[in-house]
Amino acid sequence: MERVCVAIGTEGLDGFSTLQWALRRWANHRIRILILHAPNASYKHYVYTPFGKLRSTSVSEDKLKLLDKTEEAKTDAILAQYIAFCGKVEAEVMKMEIHDEMPLHKQIVEAISSLGISKLVLSLAFIKASSPKSRGAISGTFYVLRNKPRSCEVFVICQGQRVVLRDEEEDDKGVTRMFTDASALARWENCRDEMEQYADELLSLHQVEGEMDVGCLTQLSIPQNMDVAARIELLKRTMRDAQGTILLNRKITNIAKVRREKAKRATIICNAQAEELQTCIQAEIVNRVELNKTLESTRDEILELESELHEKRSKLESNVELQKELSLKLHQSSSARAVADLQLEKAVETRAEMVTEIEELRKQKNVLQRRIEFCIEKDAIAKVSRLNGSGFGFREYSPEEIIAATEDFSEHFRVKSVCRGKNVYRGRINQLAVAVKLHDPADERSLEDFTNKVKLHSQVQHPNILAMIGFCSQRSCIVYEYMHNGTLHDALFSTGRSWKRKHQPLAWHARVRIAAEICSAIGFLHKVKPNPIAHGNLKPSKILLDRFDVAKIYGLKCPWSYDKPDITSDIRAFGNLVLQLLTGNYWSAIGDPAAAIENLDRTAGEWPMDLAIELSNIATRCLSKNCIAEEFITAMLVTDMNDVKRRADQLVGNRESSVPCEKAAGAEDSCNVSEAFFCPIYREVMQNPHLAADGFSYELEAIDEWLKTGHDTSPMTNLKLKHKLLVPNHTLRSLIEDRRNKI
Repeated sequence: MERVCVAIGTEGLDGFSTLQWALRRWANHRIRILILHAPNASYKHYVYTPFGKLRSTSVSEDKLKLLDKTEEAKTDAILAQYIAFCGKVEAEVMKMEIHDEMPLHKQIVEAISSLGISKLVLSLAFIKASSPKSRGAISGTFYVLRNKPRSCEVFVICQGQRVVLRDEEEDDKGVTRMFTDASALARWENCRDEMEQYADELLSLHQVEGEMDVGCLTQLSIPQNMDVAARIELLKRTMRDAQGTILLNRKITNIAKVRREKAKRATIICNAQAEELQTCIQAEIVNRVELNKTLESTRDEILELESELHEKRSKLESNVELQKELSLKLHQSSSARAVADLQLEKAVETRAEMVTEIEELRKQKNVLQRRIEFCIEKDAIAKVSRLNGSGFGFREYSPEEIIAATEDFSEHFRVKSVCRGKNVYRGRINQLAVAVKLHDPADERSLEDFTNKVKLHSQVQHPNILAMIGFCSQRSCIVYEYMHNGTLHDALFSTGRSWKRKHQPLAWHARVRIAAEICSAIGFLHKVKPNPIAHGNLKPSKILLDRFDVAKIYGLKCPWSYDKPDITSDIRAFGNLVLQLLTGNYWSAIGDPAAAIENLDRTAGEWPMDLAIELSNIATRCLSKNCIAEEFITAMLVTDMNDVKRRADQLVGNRESSVPCEKAAGAEDSCNVSEAFFCPIYREVMQNPHLAADGFSYELEAIDEWLKTGHDTSPMTNLKLKHKLLVPNHTLRSLIEDRRNKI
């Protein structure tokens, strides 16, 4: 199978016409085509932009790289089309790079030698790819023709037609040569001397003929007085002269014959030379026409370049003017920006001062709000005390009062904490928040428990024991003070949506204080006379926290329900409780004090290590199996816990710890939360507060469900609502969100 090399450029029509010529030329032969391809070099020097054609040196490298990728993609696409155009003929591609060190025509000559190419179909557009000028493309083609090996046959193609250039041999199809034949010129030089000699001979023969003509014209004159003998002699002499003349004429005839032969030969040579000269003249005429066309195209290119140059100059001048305008605007904008920056800096300073003042005012507002709420709570408690009587007395409520306070034990008022039982409801009596625990009157054990609890709470009063405000015998329910922050179990372990302490862990100082308050309550119970009282089931779910995170225990067992109180179980339970406060984990009945230091709850802030170790030692003593006097160990616990609390208060007061007062990083201080932020129904900080007709704001979900269940009265005043329209309280919502963002 013979290999035919076809050199084509990036011009699609020229490439396809060149391939078509090669396929037709060897249509009856089995061939394999090798496509030599060189990319267009024009974009290496010029880049076409909306502003015209620019030099590549004025474009950034990133743009040139992007242009290279685009040109490479176009080249790959057209090469694929070339291969598909070959059809069943096997074809392959060889790419050639264009660079100044090795021009394209030299690379072709080396490729012919290295690849052993015997037939090369060369497109003029291929050479033009590396040299955009026509003269450079033609000179490159002549370089290939002169320096190619003799074994390689080159066919020059332009626009699908074969072009015959100088130094190219005659085609077997009778293509006319377009160059001066050097052999004909040599033959003319060899005959020039002979033709000059022949001219000299013609001149000499012309002189002889002239003399002969003169002799022949002389007439014979015989004198009249000449005798016969003399006349005969004269006639003989005349005959001899005539014979000589005849011989001479014969000789001249022979010479003329030779001259005619030489003239014929000279005529043939001159005719041949005239034909050669005519051919050269025709070739020169064709070359001159081509040169004129090239000259015209060059002139057109020069005119185009001049017009482009004029346009570029005008664009450049406009760009220069635009640049001046932009520079002026940039200077003005820079000045304006400097002034704006100065104003912004002043505004930032002013804002910082205002924020500082706002923070100070907010702190003062919070302090005043807490004082107001404390006074309101104190007045409510005092009012209840006056209604109940003096001292530690309590009041017996009527069923109507209990029903009004809980909306007939509505599900909206049921306490949602899983650790406080299912029959606990929140409510309000005389503007005082209360919790009502309902006992089943049909259950004798529950009724007996109700009676014992009323009797026990009427005799036991302590700041850290849940206080009973009153009871209702007919509905078998006890009214306790309401603990806003739920159970200690919720604060340490719960993650539910309904728990309002979500993302608000207890700080380490609050945990130390809670432990001291629980220890104080246990110490009080263990010293009750005549019979000590043991809680018997002390755990986080039995410890409640009020709005200020003050701990109060509930769920006391009646002392007359057992023979001997199990004080030891309370002490061990307190040890487990201390470990739970340290680690934030729900420990088993027998904890591991040694592991508590390694697993401190980091959500509580940075624990002071000496206090953490001291609490761990206290828990170790509580969980120890050494038998010592119960009253003695309880007194020791109270003393040690009070000492730890005192040291913790000093650390917080001196700001030696990284955690602010009773609040871990990111935790909301419930002491600083305004009562207005809480929903009167859910008793939780509201997410979407809405204003009702009674003038109070409620959580939208709570008040909407309240109205849908058929209520037409206010949850706060029990008065009938004028309408059921709910208006979003955007101001209150913004205050709540600001509070959360600052926390």
